[in-house]
Amino acid sequence: MDPAQFDRRSEYEWEIPVSGAMRVPAVIFASEELIADMDQKVYEQAVNVATLPGIVQAAYAMPDAHWGYGFPIGGVAAFDPEQGGVVSAGGVGFDISCGVRTLHTGLRHEQLEPLREQLANRLFQTIPAGVGSTGRIRLSMGEMDRMLTGGARWAVKQGYGYREDLDHIEEQGCMAGAVPEMVSDHAKKRQRNEMGTLGSGNHYLELQQVMEIFDRDIATAFSLAPGDILISIHCGSRGLGHQIGTEFMKSMAVTAGQYGIHLPDRELACAPLDSPLGQRYLGAMRAGINCALANRQIITHLARETFAEVIPEADLTLLYDVSHNTCKLEEHRIDDRPRQLYVHRKGATRAFGPGHADLPPAFKAVGQPVLIGGSMGTASYILAGTREAETRSFSSACHGAGRAMSRRAATRKWRGRNLVDELAARGILIRSPSLRGVAEEAPGAYKDVSAVVDATHRAGLARKVARLEPLICIKG
Repeated sequence: MDPAQFDRRSEYEWEIPVSGAMRVPAVIFASEELIADMDQKVYEQAVNVATLPGIVQAAYAMPDAHWGYGFPIGGVAAFDPEQGGVVSAGGVGFDISCGVRTLHTGLRHEQLEPLREQLANRLFQTIPAGVGSTGRIRLSMGEMDRMLTGGARWAVKQGYGYREDLDHIEEQGCMAGAVPEMVSDHAKKRQRNEMGTLGSGNHYLELQQVMEIFDRDIATAFSLAPGDILISIHCGSRGLGHQIGTEFMKSMAVTAGQYGIHLPDRELACAPLDSPLGQRYLGAMRAGINCALANRQIITHLARETFAEVIPEADLTLLYDVSHNTCKLEEHRIDDRPRQLYVHRKGATRAFGPGHADLPPAFKAVGQPVLIGGSMGTASYILAGTREAETRSFSSACHGAGRAMSRRAATRKWRGRNLVDELAARGILIRSPSLRGVAEEAPGAYKDVSAVVDATHRAGLARKVARLEPLICIKG
């Protein structure tokens, strides 16, 4: 994009002023270099989001923003139900509650290294990954509804993890307000055999080493030190979430006109928050969030079983689990008064600052862990939420590097076998059922994650805490 299209608010904040049908400005947080590299579609989609009824303050895009379905990926928007606000399936996305969970292992690099190849092989054998992957869990329709209501809490009750895990999961492991009856039988059938699986695309389970600490006080609160070995799990609600998104996007696109909503792009499909359709979607979407939380909890259990077999001295404890494709009712101050808003974060991570009421006691003083995934062979980061972000971006930050190239273009440029060999030469073990999938997710197909994180830090959306480098990547 041409930076000249924007009014520059600051070094890392760019505004598109209100014009035409826009109800609020659009704001992109990024460096000038990241802005210049973004597709023009990000500009267009941010403007389109700013036209939706009931939108408050601004339509935002994070430093990793790129073209998406309706909303840009990296998009954030909040809607006031008292002002005719809407809920948009396109503003949540197809992979409902896709997110990152990071665990401590209690290991150092020297303990891992002699067993690293064996561990990579066993993790790949234990945790299903890839298109259409299925696990060993088979849910009846009744048990499916209990999972969709209970999320990670349901998983812990089934023996997949510990009660203490729930304290370090967004929403304490269970999204209130889920209505399984709003999820179609087809969506439930798609998920029946997919619990405890990574899926495909950019999803992964990765072993990572802490390489650099940026803020020692926050790192201490997060129990992070150089040389520590961590595990990050990146996945979501699998087939169920995709089916919910597909079905409700169609319904919202068909009925928008009946509610007097003009859509500048059909992919911005939405419905009034107080409408029957809007309420049905919220019930189904919340069930999708619980599915993702349960899925990551089960994968954690499988990882613990594998470590117990290969490296018994490991102790896998949860740092945090946070999603980046959601719509949640949150209180935010607008014009010096608290308001209940429905905050859409699509490819954006919640980043509550110090003192926020929803944070567990361990993080009250320093802010929420913000988990930023790399792109198979590149660094990942742990950040902390800031108070500043509460007023600047509805407590939101980036979620990863963001794609710079389509998957099709990536497969024309790279070969999966070559990438696996090149990464192995750098000491990074890749295990994947699909070499084509590896090519689609080539590190070079993504933006520079360090540049994205630096822009997020400098814009005040989240504070850098630690940089991690991959050692093993189980790729979907």
